[in-house]
Order: sequence, then structure tokens, then C-alpha cells
Amino acid sequence: MKRGKVDSMLPPSRLGMVQILIGAVFVYLLFITFEIPHVLKHGFGSSGSDDSLDALPITFMLESEEEMGERYAPSRPTENPFRDSEGSPSRTPQRRTREAKKVSGLVFKDTLFDANVSIDQVSELHKAARNAWTAGKKLWAELESGKPEFGLKNKSENRSEPCPHSLILSGSEFEARKRVMVLPCGMTLWSHITVVGTPKWAHSEYDPKISMLKEGDEAVMVSQFMMELQGLKNVEGEDPPRILHFNPRLKGDWSGKPVIEQNTCYRMQWGSALRCEGWKSRADEDTVDGQVKCEKWIRDDDDHSEESKATWWLNRLIGRTKKVTIDWPYPFAEGKLFVLTVSAGLEGYHINVDGRHLTSFPYRTGFALEDATGLYVNGDIDVHYVLAASLPTSHPSFAPSMHLEMVTRWKAPSLRYGHVELFIGILSAGNHFAERMAVRKSWMQHKLIKSSRVVARFFVALHGRNEVNMELMKEVGYFGDIVIVPYMDNYDLVVLKTVAICEYGIRTVPAKYIMKCDDDTFVRVDAVLKEARKVHGHRSLYIGNMNYHHKPLRHGKWAVTYEEWPEEDYPSYANGPGYVLSSDIAKFIVSDFEKHKLRLFKMEDVSMGMWVEQFNNSKPVEYVHSLKFCQFGCIDDYYTAHYQSPRQMICMWDKLQHQGKPQCCNMR
Repeated sequence: MKRGKVDSMLPPSRLGMVQILIGAVFVYLLFITFEIPHVLKHGFGSSGSDDSLDALPITFMLESEEEMGERYAPSRPTENPFRDSEGSPSRTPQRRTREAKKVSGLVFKDTLFDANVSIDQVSELHKAARNAWTAGKKLWAELESGKPEFGLKNKSENRSEPCPHSLILSGSEFEARKRVMVLPCGMTLWSHITVVGTPKWAHSEYDPKISMLKEGDEAVMVSQFMMELQGLKNVEGEDPPRILHFNPRLKGDWSGKPVIEQNTCYRMQWGSALRCEGWKSRADEDTVDGQVKCEKWIRDDDDHSEESKATWWLNRLIGRTKKVTIDWPYPFAEGKLFVLTVSAGLEGYHINVDGRHLTSFPYRTGFALEDATGLYVNGDIDVHYVLAASLPTSHPSFAPSMHLEMVTRWKAPSLRYGHVELFIGILSAGNHFAERMAVRKSWMQHKLIKSSRVVARFFVALHGRNEVNMELMKEVGYFGDIVIVPYMDNYDLVVLKTVAICEYGIRTVPAKYIMKCDDDTFVRVDAVLKEARKVHGHRSLYIGNMNYHHKPLRHGKWAVTYEEWPEEDYPSYANGPGYVLSSDIAKFIVSDFEKHKLRLFKMEDVSMGMWVEQFNNSKPVEYVHSLKFCQFGCIDDYYTAHYQSPRQMICMWDKLQHQGKPQCCNMR
């Protein structure tokens, strides 16, 4: 018999080895054929590590700020927001998502506000709400149909493209404009405004807010005026913020001396006054761009001697020369012309009178130069000229694209079906483009929000300017994190947005806890959630910076009449910039609103306190007070920080990410 070629070429021992090798390769190929699909299905991770993701409940352990600080900053969200402990992508859990509502589901009916209300003023508020809803409904229909775009094109030629670099008004022109000079694009670094005026002679003052007269006392003689840099009216009914309040008091101050007082007022909250009383600021006090906050002037109680006579003779005998000082009088006098210039520096405003530096006022939290869109002068003064120069030629409020970053990274993540643990509703005004963008780039990047375990949405009503609404519509469509409450925005009706937050948090995004905050509030998401979890069981809760036994102001600009609020005390309530309540309270609020039983009050935080008190009558509520829900600004180890500018928002988020500590950013 003839052997095969292979058999003839290989010895028997080597032929057996080749056959064994071929058999091993065949078995290996069979093994690979069955194993590869299994590996692809279950992944290459360590045993059980991926399966644990599917077992994660909605409630999970939070990372501390220190742990977060060691992690990298949030990257662009991918289709899979879940990552293992090393940060590498893991298998995407099969979770269904749903489309988020862009319009509030709050039920507005024409008959909703027709219920009989015992308090007349509350009834007026209900009527105002109905009118705002009717107007908003019509405008919203136009926005959806695209009609306002046509109107805007027709009006485009009427809009001033560039803003003027300088402005000048005579005294008569200034009076005709109700003593207001409009700065269309606000101010910028080194902008300056000059006012030429003459203080009026003192007059008798009987106003009890200025002088408290006893029986038989003569009237107080008063001569004072104020100059204010004011911001735009963001919402109808809301007073413009006083970015700088400059108030020279020639006569009539409680001290009996001529003084100058400076302050700010933001969203109806006055800051701490800076009083210049004739003494130069202390040497150890902070300066503003190298300038003292208060210069010295001659006082009636100043003996003009800087040293004793004995010291003077001693210095003369030893030949020591004396430094010559110039004493300036108080810069304003009745019937005397003055020239005042306020300029914007790096660290604050500087005020010169008749060519001499008088005072410097540092910038404060929540105020920006570009927001100073009006100069207002009032009081005992005749204004002759007003000149503004070195002004910016464009305003970011009229160009939202300067603030809005249309980047996928800042879009809201998809909503998952099922409940979430915390829903955060953020009150915002239509033209607050910069504020919303800062929130998106800061605390809304928290891993709890990016993974949709916590959901945050802006609640915005319709603006009075169509161009703002059109830009707002683009923002709504792109970012997916805005809920329109379709009524015409009004400061007294902010309470409707609060009710809309409750409705969204029980129906669209069913949540265990519901939080309300403002768009200038920085929120430590995990810290707030931990605070809510401290209330054990299924108890109803109301958490925030509580006010107990506060009384309504019955006099002054912000007075509340007895018709509006007949009780002597407000109910216990949490300050509006940030508070948390349980979902059962939110359900009660929405239910009463839709049954026409909910009492509305123009102060939304007081309204919430009133509603919680009513709910407390049927089911006990645990009130939790914490100063870490900061009302007036920021404190270290805060839960929430209020009055934060967009720049401060980014700074605080960076500190959390890189330092792992909740620290304030006391800068512009």
C-alpha cells in the first residue's frame, strides 16, 4: 500500500503530535464559538459588579463633598449616566424614559378664581391672577403659532441697535423724564456719571418716618436728597433693585450731624448701610481700589487740633516740622452748586464732589454693572445737568446669546419612569438668561441630577416683551429644563409658580420631597437631601430657615393692609430662597387650588407657611429649622446660599469640585 505524502514525510512520533495539536485547536475554536456571546452579554467586569447596578434602588448612599472633590469635573453626559467606582462606563440599565412637559399642567379655569373669598384684597389678588392667566393664554397661543416673530420683524427698525456711548440731559429734560436717566446698556468698567445740582434749603418735616415728634416739639428741619443707580424692572410690580443708593443728609439725620449714607436694595431686601459721618475710615479697614470708604470733613464737635499744646511746643523746640493738613467742609451746602461724579472701578463705585474724592462703595453680592440701567435723583435738590460717559454700546439682556451656551453638555437629562427622591423647582423670570445658564453650569451638574435621581426645573412665566419670550422659547426647546407657567409675570403672582412647582412634583415627576428655590440660590443637592432624610418614617416635613411669630409691616412702602392680612402674626414659614416639603403637603396644596379653596397671598413664602399650617391641622408636620438655608447671602458649610451672582455660582461649584468644601465666593 502507498502511504500519503504527509505520512511519508513525517515520522510516526511527529505525526501523532500534529494530530493532537489539530485536535486541541478544534476544541479551542468550539469553546470560543460558544463563549464569545456570553462574554458580550455579561461584560468583562469583575463578578457581580455590573449586576449590582440593576439592583440599585432609587434611594442610594450619597457621596460626601470631599469624595466629590477627588473626582473629575462632570464631563459631557453620555447615553449611560451610570458608572462604576472607577469611572469607567458600565452596561446601560434598561430603563424607560419619558418626555418632560414644557408647560405647567396646573389647571387654570375661567371659573377658578370666582369662588367667594371673605377677604376683599385676597379676592382682588384672585382677579389679578385670572387676568394674568387670560392674557398669558392668548400670548402663549401666539408664541406656539409663531405670530410674534412677524411682529418683531416689523418692529426691528424701531429697536436701537447700538447703545449710545454717552448721554447728556439738561435739568428741564431730566425733570420731564421724572428725574430718571435711562442707561440702555447699563454701565461697564470706568463708566462715569456726573450730576450738577444745588441742594434746596431745609424745610419743616412732619413725616413720622423721618422725625418722631413729641407734643410741643418743633418740627425737624430737613434737607436731604438721594441718587440711585437702579436696575431694570424684571417683573411687573417688582421694584427695581438699588444697585447704589447714595443719600447725603445735610439736615434731619437722627444724629443731628450732616452724614452720607450708602446702601443697596435687592428684591426688596436692604443691605447693611455704610455711613460716612465726617471721620476718615480706619487705617486697618479694607479699601476700594486703594481708596478709603469715607473721607474726613470738618465736624462741629472737632476742635481742629491734632495734638496738645505741650506736644506742639516740644516739636517746635526740637525743630520737628509739622505736616500741614487741609480740613474740608461737608461737601454739600444749602443753596450751593456742586458737581458730583460717580465712576465704576474694579472693586466698587467711587464718588467725587467738586474734584475731591468723598467716598467709595464696594460692589455687593447679586449686583452687576450692566444691570445699572437707570439713574434716579430725588429729594431736596435742583438738578441742572446730568452727563453719562464711557458707557457700553451693547447690553447682555438684549442679547441672550451672549449668555446662553447651546452645548449638549448643559442639556437636561432624560426623565425616567417612576418616582424620584427630590424634585427642585427654581423660580425664574423670563429675561434671567444669565442666571439660568449659571445654574446649569454649576449645581445642576451634580451627579444626582445628571443621573435623573434628582430632577431640577426652572419655572418661568411669560414676559411683557415679545423679544424676550421668543428667546425664551428657543431656550425652552434646546435645554429641556424650563417649565412655562402660562400667565403674564407679575411680582404679586409669584405664588402661582409655587403652586405649579407642587403640581409638577406630584404628577409629572412624582417625588418624595419637593424643594423650591430661586435662580440666584446655590443648592448643595446632596446636603439638602441628607437633611430631608433625617426625618424618619413617612412623616410630613417642612424644612428651611424658619420665621416664627413674624408680624406684618403695617406702615411704609411694603406695608400689608388689614384687608390683605387681618391677623396680627404670620404663620411659621420658611424663607423663600430655599425650603423643602414632603409630597403629601404638595398634594394638599394642588387639590385645594383646583377645588377653589386655596387662599392666595402676595408673599409666596408666607403663603406656603399658611398652607402648611392648614395641613398641620389634619396631619402633624415636622418643622425643621436650619440657618444653613441662608437667606441673606452665604455662610460656610451652607445648604443653600442666596443672592449669588452668576460668577459666584460658577466659583462655588469649582470650590466644591476641586476643594471638596462648601465655601463662599465673596467676589463679583
